[in-house]
Amino acid sequence: MASHIGRRKFLATLGGAAAAWPVAARAQQRERVRRIGVLMAMSSDDPESQARLAALAQGLQQSGWTVGQNVRIDYRWAGTDADTMRRHAAELAALAPDVILAHSSAAVAPLLQATHVIPIVFTIVADPVGAGYVESLKRPGGNVTGFAIWEYAFGGKWLELLKEIVPRTTRAAVIRDPAIAAGPAQFGAIQAVAPSLGMELTPIDVRDAGTIERAVTAFAQGSNGGLIVTGSAAAIAHRKLIVALAARHRLPAVYNQRPFVAAGGLISYGTDGTDEFRRAAGYVDRILKGEKPADLPVQAPTKFELIINLKTAKALGLDIPATLLARADEVIE
Repeated sequence: MASHIGRRKFLATLGGAAAAWPVAARAQQRERVRRIGVLMAMSSDDPESQARLAALAQGLQQSGWTVGQNVRIDYRWAGTDADTMRRHAAELAALAPDVILAHSSAAVAPLLQATHVIPIVFTIVADPVGAGYVESLKRPGGNVTGFAIWEYAFGGKWLELLKEIVPRTTRAAVIRDPAIAAGPAQFGAIQAVAPSLGMELTPIDVRDAGTIERAVTAFAQGSNGGLIVTGSAAAIAHRKLIVALAARHRLPAVYNQRPFVAAGGLISYGTDGTDEFRRAAGYVDRILKGEKPADLPVQAPTKFELIINLKTAKALGLDIPATLLARADEVIE
């Protein structure tokens, strides 16, 4: 008899625990520290990468995520080395974070080789459909979504800017990254408008410092030349060298982002990379709260900026047209 009473008590206790368990589990789930992986195609000591990650942290904070409290972030820095990038991508996937933020195409491709399960949010990718990262911009379809940086039509604008600043220019060296799908595609977009502007193009691959230096130096031997730097993580990493080469050989140059002009480049037209990281925090937040990358459309850029460095223009002996100065979002003097 006593054993029956004991059994009933045990079952009643078990039943009560089972009823209470979902509540406890929900509370525990809320308190669980979530994990974010970040794979950067830049070096950790680059002021630009620090500014971008500060924007990410700020965006997360606004959504209620505080590093060290309810979220932890695992960073990996690969710079421009493809082998390091692949190794870090595999390391981050092995940590099984709730979501990974991927900076540029250089990071997305190896991450997709490492995982088709962990949600990935990318920033600063030129052509995610063409690269095969997503099925379409509206319905990405897989474990990846994010923020595209520009359309290929930008290529024509860069060439038009170069011609507007220095009308006598007839040749342009185009620095591009052949290792990403967007590298040759951006060159193709520039090539499409070159004949109408009377321009002859020379592609320069942004492989390593020595290759860039030799190619720019050889190009600069001719006259009426200018430089266009298309978008890639590799170009950003080598920006000080590229800007120095343009100054040394007195080549007017059009860049794709502000960091080049901040480093002494002449002019840039493109999107705000830091703003992309701030916006990416919103997608990271939505994924942490249960949404799937497959259902989150790839976002187009919302902020374009024209930056002019007047100090560099003066050093090159150039008068920037007043119409162009009036259109500038920022003038560095």
